[in-house]
Amino acid sequence: MSLPQPIEKPEVKFTQIFINNEWVNSVSGKTFPTINPSTGEKICEVQEADKADVDKAVKAAREAFKLGSPWRRLDASKRGVLLNKLADLIIRDLVYLASLEVVDNGKPFKNALFDMYFGAATLRYYAGWADKNVGQTIPVDGDLFAYTRHEPVGVCGQIIPWNFPIPMVCWKIAPALACGNVCILKPAEQTPLTGLYVCSLIKEAGFPPGVVNMVPGYGPTAGAALSEHMDVDKVAFTGSTEVGQLIMAAAAKTNLKGVTLELGGKSPSVVFADADLDLAVEKNHIGLFTNMGQVCCAGSRTFVQEEIYDEFVKKATERAMKRTVGNPMDFNTESGPQIDEEQFKKILELIDSGVKEGAKLQCGGKRKGDKGYFIESTVFSDVTDNMRIAKEEIFGPVQQIIKFKDMEEVIERANDTKYGLAAAVFSRDLDKVLKFSNSVKAGTVWVNTYNDFSPGAPFGGYKMSGVGRELGSYGLKQYTEVKSVLINCPERNS
Repeated sequence: MSLPQPIEKPEVKFTQIFINNEWVNSVSGKTFPTINPSTGEKICEVQEADKADVDKAVKAAREAFKLGSPWRRLDASKRGVLLNKLADLIIRDLVYLASLEVVDNGKPFKNALFDMYFGAATLRYYAGWADKNVGQTIPVDGDLFAYTRHEPVGVCGQIIPWNFPIPMVCWKIAPALACGNVCILKPAEQTPLTGLYVCSLIKEAGFPPGVVNMVPGYGPTAGAALSEHMDVDKVAFTGSTEVGQLIMAAAAKTNLKGVTLELGGKSPSVVFADADLDLAVEKNHIGLFTNMGQVCCAGSRTFVQEEIYDEFVKKATERAMKRTVGNPMDFNTESGPQIDEEQFKKILELIDSGVKEGAKLQCGGKRKGDKGYFIESTVFSDVTDNMRIAKEEIFGPVQQIIKFKDMEEVIERANDTKYGLAAAVFSRDLDKVLKFSNSVKAGTVWVNTYNDFSPGAPFGGYKMSGVGRELGSYGLKQYTEVKSVLINCPERNS
């Protein structure tokens, strides 16, 4: 079977705000540019939503959520049908969407294809849950009949990041819509184009007007307006811890809307001396360099036991030097550019700090090419816990390899961070695997692998890596209100 071929210059079809199943311009008339990170050049201008546009979207969503509306009267099983239809349409337009993602985001085409498949799989997973989010009957004391209802929360503001635009759209809307909620999404200003196109597919699939709306714009305006809005019942955000704190504070100061946050990480990956060394090298390479290192759960602290440390560093460096960095439209490319100039400069500054603080630069560390935001695959050894590169979230293609002696030491060091999103352990010894997995403070632990996801496995973090869980049945709880009903029923036992 031949591989799908990218569209080198995909046409940009939608650049307006999507409200009530219609495309509209911003109230202010403002637009903002979206940039191709491979070239640094502008792709197009997109309508810039701010508070006035968010108000319009919330009004449309609130109308769609009214009792007796077509959406509220729709059978739960039919919500599943619509989600499956949307998944079908994403797969139908797979090559176009992946090509557009390459241009707007910079990720390699083959990775963009995977994103589309994973987004569709998430929609299908929650389509199956649409008529299964059931309550309970409860045997309470006395002459009472008690049961619970699982009801939708209402209007959900959902703010998504730039690193995985389509999977994040699907992670957000799929459980919300399966439970009967309505949504207002704010895509990242760096990558609005594929999300806007998916809105056209939402309309084509047959979702009623107002059920899903999209307001492209900036965090301090459109994002803040969603977080502070008194008619928004819930907000979900994926992004930095600093912005997550602002969103939680805004929710607390207004209507105490529910909050789900999936935030930053500085995830430890621990390689014991008895591990399959080649497997550990490759999986840790994937765990750090996937998506140009722009992954919240990246294995950005690679702890290697001292007995195998030097050999691991040698092999990890050789693998990084072989990694192909270049044109993301090429199927052989493993890494494209960083998302934008700001992120590009931040990564290079942190690389420079690693050199100045005494880490050994094994390879990389510089800009690649003379245009776009490409950075060489970079490996540091002799990293210590107090270095900035070992503490701060770099969000780039920079691997830190840190030496450790034994289990007790590495557990303490792995947990010595404000984050707790993910972790990994590599060993052939089941006792070691279980002890580390049970002791590390992380929402996901991978064993002899990294960056493996499933729509059915929950994802989220401990500590400052977030609040709540996405994916799996746990994801439904973030979009469900539980109501207890108790009926005086004195004849119930007669």
